Amino acid sequence: MTDPRRTEQPHPDHADLDTLPAGALIETLAGDQLEAVRAVQAAAPQLTAALSAALPRLQGGGRLVYAGAGTSGRLGVLDATELTPTFSWPPERAVPLIAGGERAIRQAVEGAEDSREGGEADVRGAGVGPADVLIVVAASGTTPYALGAAAAGREAGALTIGLANNPGAPLLSAVDCPVLLDTGPELISGSTRLKAGTAQKIALNTLSSALMVRLGKVYGNLMVDVRATNAKLEDRARRLVQHATGASAEAARQALDECGGHVKTAIVMLKLGLSADEARERLERADGHARRVLVSPMTTAD
Repeated sequence: MTDPRRTEQPHPDHADLDTLPAGALIETLAGDQLEAVRAVQAAAPQLTAALSAALPRLQGGGRLVYAGAGTSGRLGVLDATELTPTFSWPPERAVPLIAGGERAIRQAVEGAEDSREGGEADVRGAGVGPADVLIVVAASGTTPYALGAAAAGREAGALTIGLANNPGAPLLSAVDCPVLLDTGPELISGSTRLKAGTAQKIALNTLSSALMVRLGKVYGNLMVDVRATNAKLEDRARRLVQHATGASAEAARQALDECGGHVKTAIVMLKLGLSADEARERLERADGHARRVLVSPMTTAD
């Protein structure tokens, strides 16, 4: 009997994959990844709905919580982890849950994904509640751990978002905001670390980055909430400040030194001629949005 899940079906076009010359093999595998991009583009309206629903909860102090098993769980861990160095998002507000715990990041934990109770317990153990946004990721959309996490999240009043790669997957009907990433059969049948995983990575990048933009973590298209904590980031911070303000390298460095290496604060300082404390106060009044401060400086000074 054929498995109805498209991610589990053999690809109809490449039954001779193992006979291809090296160049053709690489081209075939790489070319199939384009389907991941198309799947995310097709899901844009669903991702937009998820963005709009999630933003108020995060503005109110809620957390982003990720849940998944295997590749899907590891992608959640990656997205959660990268929010802090990229956007200075507090690590306690980006909580990754993976079936089997931290050990499963590096190795398979047998049976962990088959436990619906495990997903429920992990979500409850993380104290997920009405302020939070729970993003559940499962390529098949049938993983018991993911379904348990989604159920516990809804029961707790969290906003639940589900990413799955199969139309009609149970996960998509178990969440508030379903996101279908219809990538179809894998070239290596069932290996959802390929384009299904790529689509999940793109979708997570897209959603979390859009949330950070809306939360004021970006000015123009500049990553202005990054903090300079090493030599590479110090150089990047200086270049970002120079680009945004037209200041000299020395002026940019001095402003960054005075505000503890925070790019956004340095930009406001230089553009409005403020001290570090004054710039921080203006940004706080504008909920961290540099553009609001710079477009209407008098309003934020009141």
